[in-house]
Amino acid sequence: MREIVLGKNDGGLRLDKFMSRTFRTMPPALVRKYIRLKCIRVNGVHGKAETVLQAGDVLRFYISDEFFEKAPSADLSRVTPDFGVVYEDENIILMNKPAGLICQPDDRETFNTLANQLVSYLIRKGEYDPAAEHAFVPALCNRIDRNTQGIVIGAKNSAALMMMNEKIKAREIDKGYRCLVFGVPDPAQGDFRAFLKKDAATNTVTVRDRGGDGYRDIRTAYRTLATDGTVSLLDVTLYTGRTHQIRAHMAHLGYPLVGDTKYGTARQNQGYPFRFQALSSCRLTFAFSTDGGVLDYLKGKTFTAPPFFEDWDICRNLTPLQ
Repeated sequence: MREIVLGKNDGGLRLDKFMSRTFRTMPPALVRKYIRLKCIRVNGVHGKAETVLQAGDVLRFYISDEFFEKAPSADLSRVTPDFGVVYEDENIILMNKPAGLICQPDDRETFNTLANQLVSYLIRKGEYDPAAEHAFVPALCNRIDRNTQGIVIGAKNSAALMMMNEKIKAREIDKGYRCLVFGVPDPAQGDFRAFLKKDAATNTVTVRDRGGDGYRDIRTAYRTLATDGTVSLLDVTLYTGRTHQIRAHMAHLGYPLVGDTKYGTARQNQGYPFRFQALSSCRLTFAFSTDGGVLDYLKGKTFTAPPFFEDWDICRNLTPLQ
């Protein structure tokens, strides 16, 4: 028998979720079996999968000792943080992710990710100690594409993570974007709907005006801020958050993003200095319409991060629209 006393970051988790995160080598089927066979007690009572745990709960496990041996993990403190800090408090951090950095591990990169950089950053600050936690790891609350720069929310504790995930799901977080596109949009501003389908094999999407099998609705609004007759600076609002939505939808409308050879063309981009598409998730508003719990103090606040391309000559030479 082994006993665990839960810390503050363990509260709010279901018993089955806690076990999956704590005993990472335990197969999901075995988690369910141990619970079904009443091998876990919560404060002296047999636990159920849906039992919601609280800080201070005493858990007793009548399971194989091998699962208490933690598997070796990568030393994330060796990851060098490469993001700017837009805002930070004891619960969350808003990171300005540079273009070219992936948020979560994929088949190309598993170590130097924004998620791991967040953990490294907090370890270095002394705000997170992996050895002192049972199940919690600081986590990203939202993602943006590898080659898009902008604001990503990180949660420092489980209460903040659960509340932020709830607010994102309820669409109480508003995000604004800036981008450079080829051409002069006509009309100068608009709110457009279409349908998008993702091809996972090629990591591309297709946009068309009518729906169909596998197509999901999208809605994108833009406002033209400035132009030189060849390229234009837009402020963009997403009402749906599909893969590559801004890039693909603007290309579908006839105005592909500067630097984007996936939905634009290499020929269009000759002579321009961008290694990545000129797209920035540069504005975030906590538009809470309901109680924000531990994060209620953020209600109504807006944070911004400058687009990486705003100081380039291509932007400085644009003429603002009246």
